[in-house]
Amino acid sequence: MITKQQVENAQNTWGDGVVKIGSLKDDRSACEDFANKFIDDLYAFELGTVSFKPTKCSIQQFRPTKPEALSYFIAGDHRACEEDKGFAIQPWTKVRFDNSNLIIEENRAIAMGNYFFTDIDGNEAKVEYTFGYKLIKGALKIDLHHSSFPFDPNK
Repeated sequence: MITKQQVENAQNTWGDGVVKIGSLKDDRSACEDFANKFIDDLYAFELGTVSFKPTKCSIQQFRPTKPEALSYFIAGDHRACEEDKGFAIQPWTKVRFDNSNLIIEENRAIAMGNYFFTDIDGNEAKVEYTFGYKLIKGALKIDLHHSSFPFDPNK
């Protein structure tokens, strides 16, 4: 049975990984290596399609493959999606999860809430998320990632 602590640990690992990717942005080779490992370790692309809808995309909104996810996180000359700027190379200095609800089953967990990204000036961006996790060989892997900015009634 998956535990709440396992989900929280997976979230902390994800947030720390996003921060680490940004810290490596000036060493492209190290950044690419770490981002590839980050995706391999935390996402279930090895099983096939992942339902991935990242925050800052509007043209190619859904990224079901690893190359498209990598493009979103680090962009670069060989990015899969032209609109990508490299979300994780912002850089961010901190990522904090605030779970609104967790659904936990034996081999599946779903987390929904807000996460907060702190930039180098200390500004915090609030983003809504839903992550689905599968227990694969003892580790939680993301197979559902939906992320969006909160509704703005002034727009």
